[in-house]
Amino acid sequence: MEMWIPEKAAEIIRILMSNGFEAYVVGGCVRDSFLGRKPGDWDITTSARPEEVKRIFSRTVDTGIEHGTVTVLMDQEAFEVTTYRVDGEYEDHRHPKEVTFTASLEEDLKRRDFTINAMAYNPDTGLVDIFDGRGDLERKIVRCVGDPVERFDEDALRILRAIRFSAQLGFYIDEETQKAMTSRAEALRHVSAERIRVELVKLLVSDYPERIKEACRLGITKVILPEYDAIVGVEQHTPNHIYDVEMHTLIALKNIESDPILRLTMLFHDFGKPVVKKTDKDRDIFYKHPEVSAQMCRDILKRLKFDNYTLERVYRLVKWHGLKYFPNEVSVRRALNRVGKDIFEQFINVQRADVSAKNPEVVEKKQKLLDEKEMVYRQIIERGDCFEVKTLAVNGKDLIQAGIPQGPVLGAILERLVEMVIDDQSLNTKEELLRLAAEVKDDPTIFNEKEYFFEK
Repeated sequence: MEMWIPEKAAEIIRILMSNGFEAYVVGGCVRDSFLGRKPGDWDITTSARPEEVKRIFSRTVDTGIEHGTVTVLMDQEAFEVTTYRVDGEYEDHRHPKEVTFTASLEEDLKRRDFTINAMAYNPDTGLVDIFDGRGDLERKIVRCVGDPVERFDEDALRILRAIRFSAQLGFYIDEETQKAMTSRAEALRHVSAERIRVELVKLLVSDYPERIKEACRLGITKVILPEYDAIVGVEQHTPNHIYDVEMHTLIALKNIESDPILRLTMLFHDFGKPVVKKTDKDRDIFYKHPEVSAQMCRDILKRLKFDNYTLERVYRLVKWHGLKYFPNEVSVRRALNRVGKDIFEQFINVQRADVSAKNPEVVEKKQKLLDEKEMVYRQIIERGDCFEVKTLAVNGKDLIQAGIPQGPVLGAILERLVEMVIDDQSLNTKEELLRLAAEVKDDPTIFNEKEYFFEK
């Protein structure tokens, strides 16, 4: 059978073969090609040793030479070329103590994680599929190469990778592989937060983010994300809900676009509910759960070493996801002030996904209300209404020149002026705002927190 590969990858293979070596494209690029997906990378495996690869090609980079990997540059493209190898004993659930190069492709393929990733292809000799990866692709199964316990002892991250491939491809995980995942899940404690983060995000932005439920069932989230386990089975006896917190979360996760920030937000948005849950007669109350969820999400994102941009945005979206406001100009301007213009469209999408996972009897009405709010929001943005300090007709310098001292009072007065302008846009003139500032500068209530309400 034939498989298309890029001309430059084919050229590298031809050059290696002309020098007396074996060479194949291998791993994910072969898998994705058979699935009709566009491979992200084209990795090449060869019987040539690293020093021989460097001798044959004029432009190379030693990207992982201790493990046999040399990056070959062809014009502006880079291809990783790795020597067939056998891994020695693993001591840290990630790195082998030593790597031994081999002339056997079969030995190299034996060390790979899953059968669907252990196929190699050469344009002349065709497909090498020792472990029936092609059959597992057709059966839609993720299965370890050889003994799954050994594969997970070599690199515990493979436990999470199995879930991730299942979510990306819509595949099921082989039963023996599942058993080994559960028995070796604790080893994930030895895996770096950065590596866990990468796999978690790939899972969440996949076509089947709800497969995180499988990670919980197999005992994986208990190790890497115990906050998830806490929402399982938490009932919500309210008019707005018929699902427990976990099922509500999974539906909301599925119903938002495949964006890391949005998917992370929907995963975390109700993590605080088990913490704050109270029952009054026959009704459950989750007062201030968005704020508790936001703090929990911040802690999780720090623990998993997320960048500050992602942390700050997800935190704010989780914090404000339950904000209650109305489809009128004053209320929407006030919501814009609280949430922030920079994330407001994401905030609308988060609220839509949240509503989509509520009691079907209330969904249509609530989605219609969101449509009305979004229409008002777009009118406000198009007009250029003022709803934040930076669009006031005065600034701090103007107030100082008018006799208001620098310090906390100055900031509090600017915030009070914004609140006034949100209510009445006609007040947003320099003359009027200076007059109002003089009136409120001695008002002790200017330090009161902004008022907002969350849906219970």
